[in-house]
Amino acid sequence: MKILMVLTSHDQLGHTGEKTGFWLEEFAAPYYAFKDAGAQITLASPKGGQPPLDPKSNEPASQTDTTRRFEADSAAKTALAHTQKLAEISAEDYDAVFYPGGHGPLWDLAEDAASIALIETTIAAGKPVAAVCHAPGVLRHAKTADGKPLVQGKAVTGFTNTEEAAVGLTKIVPFLVEDMLTQHGGIYSKKEDWQSYVVTDGLLITGQNPASSEAAAQAMLKQLV
Repeated sequence: MKILMVLTSHDQLGHTGEKTGFWLEEFAAPYYAFKDAGAQITLASPKGGQPPLDPKSNEPASQTDTTRRFEADSAAKTALAHTQKLAEISAEDYDAVFYPGGHGPLWDLAEDAASIALIETTIAAGKPVAAVCHAPGVLRHAKTADGKPLVQGKAVTGFTNTEEAAVGLTKIVPFLVEDMLTQHGGIYSKKEDWQSYVVTDGLLITGQNPASSEAAAQAMLKQLV
């Protein structure tokens, strides 16, 4: 079982002067779910190397058992520091693709040609793609074989407008995940803010927020075993 995890390389939070990147829990929880299930994990990002960590995701209030496990795991830290370049990745080498969120993907992965092609190729090959929190934003330009938006007619979720408002970034992000999914024909649903919620529709798995990371990973594992 070979799983590709794709992380952002973008570290600027719009024009705020603040840093962003990937959200630690959204990487760590799935990473260990896959590792504990015996999966072979490959990490990739647009630029390769060390992907930027959203500093807020490593503050005490955001830490979890899996983030603490990661902090004590030198092998995992080394793997994260040496992600492969996404453009050099071949979709056929993997059984599934998982996208952790954080605000970073809204700027780079959502527009990245290699990422879009990876998603389209993986789905077309009958393999699952999962994305959690802001990462469903990577589906923005992905299309089906007949040229329709990939999310059109699909049950999906992702970071809610009210969650974005709660963190004060509605006017900063390039687009709102909930709005984009709806505008592209997705059948969007959500639970209360910050509650775990995962939607599976065929090969597409989406999670609402950081709390949904573990459940999204488990939903993808169900399709692989």
